[in-house]
Amino acid sequence: MRRACFKFSWVAAALLVPQLLIIFVFFYWPSAQALYWAFTLEQPWGGGNTWVGLDNFRAILTDPYYWGSVRVSVIYALATTALAMGMALTLAVFVDRQLAGYRTWRVAIIWPYAVAAPAVGLAFQFVFNPGAGIFSFINAVAPGWWDLSRNAWQAVVAIIVAGAWKQVAYSFVFFLAALQSIPRSLIEAAAMDGARPLRRMFDLQMPLLTPTVFFLLVINITDSFTDSFGIVDTLTGGGPYRATDLMVYRIYSEGFKGMNYSGAAAQSVILMLLVMALTFVQFRYVERRVHYT
Repeated sequence: MRRACFKFSWVAAALLVPQLLIIFVFFYWPSAQALYWAFTLEQPWGGGNTWVGLDNFRAILTDPYYWGSVRVSVIYALATTALAMGMALTLAVFVDRQLAGYRTWRVAIIWPYAVAAPAVGLAFQFVFNPGAGIFSFINAVAPGWWDLSRNAWQAVVAIIVAGAWKQVAYSFVFFLAALQSIPRSLIEAAAMDGARPLRRMFDLQMPLLTPTVFFLLVINITDSFTDSFGIVDTLTGGGPYRATDLMVYRIYSEGFKGMNYSGAAAQSVILMLLVMALTFVQFRYVERRVHYT
């Protein structure tokens, strides 16, 4: 294999500098600022910082509403990941079997990933509207039963369904690629031995899919914690009664609505540490069950 060599070192530097600048300006610099603000008291309209040490973290960790936000965030992340991956795997299995119209379905299922999260929230506002569609018929039979503005558990279910719908397309692409990478000779041999489709799926294909399952588990859980703001903001606005006040949405509310920049920065640090801890647990314990071939 031939390697590409640059005769002049400035060519390599010219290619690296734009990427390094983007990473520094949009990642390292804001992260450093948030870390600094987390230990200081930032004035709402500027005017300097006052060092307060761990006071911001103490205020957050003693707030019962914040722990409610953590609880609903964990529920949302786990439920959304399970639902999205389950739906994606099911769809990938059917497309992989090349049933009638599988090419059309393959393209159609990928499209939702291109839809922005706020647009998904707006779309599901109409889907879950208590005065229109199927839920209007439900409320006609049982008046007031379905109402996201009053029933907390219904609002949580709504954001979970919307979040899972958003993530299905991403997981579907990887599951389909993993299924198509399995040699057809193995599937055909199992079929000739009398294994039915479900038996082939659980005994043959699933063990070979474990690396993909592990990868998507890490990505989807991380995405559920960090990329749910748009859906919550447009679909429920954190309500009712803080029932859908996820951690990432609470950071926005504290920082941009409450002008509590230091508190929002401290919450972002806690969120980062939580995601890192969950990722470590997955690599430490879940990866043991992964079979690499």
